[in-house]
Amino acid sequence: MGLTTAMYTGMTGLNVNQTRIETIGHNIANVNTTAFKGSRTMFQTQLARTLTMGTRPSATSGGTNPTQIGLGAAVGSTQRTTGQGSVETTGLPADLALEGAGYFIVRAPNGRPYYTRDGAFGLNAENELTTSGGLRVQGYGVDGNFTLIPGTLTDLTIPLGQNIIARATERVALDGALSAGETVATAGNLTVSQGLVDGGGNQATAATALTDVRALDRPAVPLFVNGTRITVSGAAKGERELSARTFTVGTDGNTLGDFATWLQDTLGIQTGPDLAGDPGVLVQNGTLLIRSNTGEPNAIQISGNDITSDNGVVPLPFSFTETAPAQGTGVFTAFTVYDSLGAPVTVNATFTLEQAAGTGPVWRYYLENAAPGSARRALGSGTVAFNTNGQFVSATGNQFALDRTGTGAASPLNFTLDLERLTGLATQSSNVVLGEQDGYPPGVLAAYSIARDGLITGTFSNGLTRTLGQVALAVFRNDQGLVAEAENLFSVGPNSGPAQVTTAGVLGAGSIRAGALELSNVDLTREFIGLITSSTAFQAASRVISTSSEMLDQLMLALR
Repeated sequence: MGLTTAMYTGMTGLNVNQTRIETIGHNIANVNTTAFKGSRTMFQTQLARTLTMGTRPSATSGGTNPTQIGLGAAVGSTQRTTGQGSVETTGLPADLALEGAGYFIVRAPNGRPYYTRDGAFGLNAENELTTSGGLRVQGYGVDGNFTLIPGTLTDLTIPLGQNIIARATERVALDGALSAGETVATAGNLTVSQGLVDGGGNQATAATALTDVRALDRPAVPLFVNGTRITVSGAAKGERELSARTFTVGTDGNTLGDFATWLQDTLGIQTGPDLAGDPGVLVQNGTLLIRSNTGEPNAIQISGNDITSDNGVVPLPFSFTETAPAQGTGVFTAFTVYDSLGAPVTVNATFTLEQAAGTGPVWRYYLENAAPGSARRALGSGTVAFNTNGQFVSATGNQFALDRTGTGAASPLNFTLDLERLTGLATQSSNVVLGEQDGYPPGVLAAYSIARDGLITGTFSNGLTRTLGQVALAVFRNDQGLVAEAENLFSVGPNSGPAQVTTAGVLGAGSIRAGALELSNVDLTREFIGLITSSTAFQAASRVISTSSEMLDQLMLALR
């Protein structure tokens, strides 16, 4: 009976060591599997056969220990070793390695969540971040303003080449020098048209209807009818030509005064009580009188050929003569801003020296909307003051609203002009350029990166960067209790505890390394040693069986 038991005991040794070799084989087979976690087989004793329970010490005896014969070994458990594997750099932006206790969360097509350490991700045809098996990586998305939406897991999407964004300009900073050696601007140039009369031969006034305006030398023929289109093209300010604009009689105005007001805006002449030289376009003594803003950069050049109409009958009699030149020097510059759709808009800026006071020079600047067809050319005017050392002191009037009606963009485009970088020293000449502005034209998502906290940042072709999402992680109270599935996946097990969803750097989840993969944590040296010891134990257990068999054979011979 005892020999038979010994054979069965030896058989348990065969079984447990066979299981251990299976575990070792599984480990070795996955030595190059991404983020694989090796396992070990744990043995435990089987029930023992008790011959005596032992006795307590007494006056006549020191006591005896139990007499038991073991019945072999059994597999107690297989334990997953969750230690960190080495990290290999790949350079691929979608490859993610975890350094810590966290797990990536992925979603199967049926909606079931799985967990993995394998961060060999990629983008599918819909630009979704997926595993090699097509499961979608989970994380936190963003709203239309690229603001992260925490708390709700979603499929992470990185729309390379598709997502297009722009940014409206909010701030413009100019660099350069406004030379204190410039001449103070005291007057604009004065330009006067030839005489105009009404149907009665009287000098035309601002109230004269455009349909009643006639040339002084042809008083019987009206120049315009309702619907006549009057175009100003070729006029210049300073050394730059102004974009063409068209006035429609009866739509844009009805009187000569209406046309004068429109012409004033077309020429970008800015008016106001704080502006010197009484600038503007007036109807005076039967003529159109054009007085520019002060300084040579603001001087208006216009001729009779620059104003035409589509009446097809009577050529316009406008002929302009400059009766007084502009006084004072300055500098002109232009820069580009962007509206909410990313459309570029050119803004002209003119600077003229307004005062050379004992407290430091004061400059006057004028801004114009240079976009063709703009409803209003003049944007506004302000001053910039320097101290006696040429250092910036203050600026006024530097908030501007640029009309974008009819473009589909948000209107107006509001921006601030930052002039703090300008200097007022007596340099050889004045020079002002665009330093920076914070608007951008449309751009497509060109690249992305994933930070150690899992935050996904997209870089657009226009230079903008925006948050695209954040990779979520899960941690478990007992990750050895997870149930291993195929394709390097795990699911929640009875003893793992529920998944605690978090992000990198929280709850011990660890950090994420982009452009890298975690390697298998299998130690081949240890596995080979395990093979040797398991093989030896297997041979020894089989020897127990063979020896017991030989002894039974001898017993049978003795009984004969």
